[in-house]
Amino acid sequence: MRTSAIERNTNETKIKIELNIDGTGKYTNNTNIGFFNHMLDLFARHGRFDLNTECFGDINVDYHHSVEDVGIVLGKCFSEALGDMKGIKRYGNFCMPMCEALTLAAVDICGRSHLVFDSDLKHEKVGDFDTELVKEFFTAFTNSMNITLHIKTFHGENTHHIIESIFKGVARALSQACEIDEKYKNEVLSTKGMIENNQ
Repeated sequence: MRTSAIERNTNETKIKIELNIDGTGKYTNNTNIGFFNHMLDLFARHGRFDLNTECFGDINVDYHHSVEDVGIVLGKCFSEALGDMKGIKRYGNFCMPMCEALTLAAVDICGRSHLVFDSDLKHEKVGDFDTELVKEFFTAFTNSMNITLHIKTFHGENTHHIIESIFKGVARALSQACEIDEKYKNEVLSTKGMIENNQ
């Protein structure tokens, strides 16, 4: 099992995340932000990652620090759990429909951090959640895990549906990329012979 557990405490957030990449999609996510919990639950279930998240942040200010810092810690958890990257398929992509919304997510676990986020989130809020934080989360996650991630929404009217298609799509693409390919189980899929891990 490829697992990790990381705690990160700052003056703004106190976070603990436990991850099992080779899980079955079990989750307990408590960030004190209802909509964000829902998205993390979807991410775990559809990626089949076991994920436990606890976050106590300065949500009296706003949700920015909590969402961004969970992205940082979750990215580090994936990076730590993947270790030397031997055997992983490295690439993954998935086109996720969610009612009228359709989002493509494509991942390269490559040791180079780059995010392309092309999604028109129609409204500034879903409930009390600022939708601009979706990009902030994936920026933090991408930088922390040291991956390339493309997110492109082709269609969508309902902002909740669009964001849900993003989280589910990234989960499925990342799950593919993390899979062990028996043909390469003792190799790293790179001409360099290694994929740099930022841990």
